[in-house]
Amino acid sequence: MDLQLHSFSSGDASGSFAVADSVFAEPYREALIHQVVTAYFAAARAGTKQQKTRAEVRGGGRKPWKQKGSGQARAGTTRGPLWRTGGRAFAARPRNYEQKVNRKMYRLAIRSILSELLREGRMTVVDQIDVAGINTKSLALKLAEYRSSNVLLIAEEMSEALFLSARNLFWVGLAEVDAIDPALLISFDKVLITQGAINRLQERLS
Repeated sequence: MDLQLHSFSSGDASGSFAVADSVFAEPYREALIHQVVTAYFAAARAGTKQQKTRAEVRGGGRKPWKQKGSGQARAGTTRGPLWRTGGRAFAARPRNYEQKVNRKMYRLAIRSILSELLREGRMTVVDQIDVAGINTKSLALKLAEYRSSNVLLIAEEMSEALFLSARNLFWVGLAEVDAIDPALLISFDKVLITQGAINRLQERLS
């Protein structure tokens, strides 16, 4: 299939180039994308929460009062879960939330997302993404032409001028092509990607 190439400076179409159907014409696989994105967020969880059980709370070795005759409910320790200073009944333990996703599934999910972005007209291929100098206002005006509430810029390498110009724009995301992931791709309404990044994606995902 052929993708239309646009000029980043003018926004006009400047030609077209061929890409592999195996990467950019993949059917939309909603269940697979959901599984991969869920696994991505699960792997980001620290899982370091820990609480103490009644056996780990300090104290409570002595029976607080005798078994009978005091008029109070019988109690063998002051560190049970019902007591204010007691341990937790089902204490949290450090755990690993990672879910297994093999490389083939991960790449297939990215191909499916990229293909769906193209079908919906939400991904535009440009010759380059760069700015002459550090100027947030000019970059904001340029990106406003794409009429999107939020936009993701993907390039082979991110220049310092582009990074500094875009870092204060809350509706603009920046990513180098080697650092993209499924969760990032589905988080933006519009994606601007360079032709060089498209070529590198084909090498990675073919």
